[in-house]
Amino acid sequence: MDLPPEELQFLSIQDVLKESISIPKHSPKTFYLITITLIFPLSFAILAHSLFTHPILSQLQSEPTGSHAASSEWSMLLTFQFCYLIFLFALSLLSTAAVVFTVASLYTSKPVSFSSTMAAIPSVFKRLFITFLWVSLTMVVYNIVFLGFLVLLIIAVDTRNVVLFIFSIMVVFLLFLVVHVYISALWHLASVVSVLEPVYGFAAMKKSYELLKGKIGMGFVLVFGYLAICGVINGLFGSIVVHGGEDYFVFSRIMVGGFLVGVLVIVNLVGLLVQSVFYYVCKSYHHQGIDKSALYDHLGGYLGEYVPLKSSVQMENMDV
Repeated sequence: MDLPPEELQFLSIQDVLKESISIPKHSPKTFYLITITLIFPLSFAILAHSLFTHPILSQLQSEPTGSHAASSEWSMLLTFQFCYLIFLFALSLLSTAAVVFTVASLYTSKPVSFSSTMAAIPSVFKRLFITFLWVSLTMVVYNIVFLGFLVLLIIAVDTRNVVLFIFSIMVVFLLFLVVHVYISALWHLASVVSVLEPVYGFAAMKKSYELLKGKIGMGFVLVFGYLAICGVINGLFGSIVVHGGEDYFVFSRIMVGGFLVGVLVIVNLVGLLVQSVFYYVCKSYHHQGIDKSALYDHLGGYLGEYVPLKSSVQMENMDV
C-alpha cells in the first residue's frame, strides 16, 4: 500500500493480488496471531463440518423413517447445524474485522499490534453484524425470487423437449450464479465500508454498490475466483478425507486433510486482504480520496477515542 492513492485505480487483478500478499510482511507477528486465532479455526470448521455430519447422515439413512432413533439423529443434526452456523458466522465476521482494521492501520501508519486489533473488534463486530443481517435478508429475498422463476420455468417450458428444457435450466442457473457472485462482491465491499466509514447496514450496502460501479468486472473475477478455489478445496476434502473410505490409508487422509486446511487458511487470509485492497482501488477509481489523518482518528475511535470520520475529499485536494 505504498502507492500514491491516485494510482491505486490502475492496479490490475494481478497487481491487487501481489499487493495483498505483500501486506503481512509489514506486521508479520500481528497477521500470524490473527491467522492462528481466527482464520485457522474458521478454515478448519468449514472443512471439518462434513466430517462430523457424514456419520450422522449415514446413520439416518439406515434408520427407519419415523423411528425414535431417527428422531434423535435429526435432533442431533439440527442442533449441530445451528451451532456450526453460529460459530462459522462469528469467526467469519471476527476475521474480517481483524484483517480490515489491521490493513487500514498499516495504511495510515497507525501503530499495529494484535492486542489493539482485538480491542477494536467489539465495536467493529456490531457494525459488521448489522451489515451481515441486511446482506442475509437480500440473499433470502433473492433466493425466493429465483425459486419462483424456476417454478414458472418448469411450468412454462415444454419438458418433453429435453434439449430446450436443459438449455433453459442452464441459463437460469448461470444467471443465478452471476447475481450470487455480484451480491457476494457487494457484501465483501460493504464489510470493509462498515469498518472504515461511518455507515453500516443498508447504508454500507448502498455505498458498496456505488463503489463497485466501474469495477464490477474486477470484483466479479476476484470473488468468483475465491469461491471456485474454496469449492475445489471442499470437493477434494470431501472425496478424499470424508468419503475416501478404503481407497486411501488413514495416514494419507490425515495428511491430505491437514494440507487442505493449510491451503484454505492461506486462501481465506489472502481473500480478506484482497477485499481490503479492492476497497482502496474502488475509492481511487471514483476519485474519493481517503484523508489518512481522519481515517487514523476513525480507527482510534474503536479504541475509545472516537473522532467522526471526515467526508471524502477529491484526490487532487488530498494531502498524501
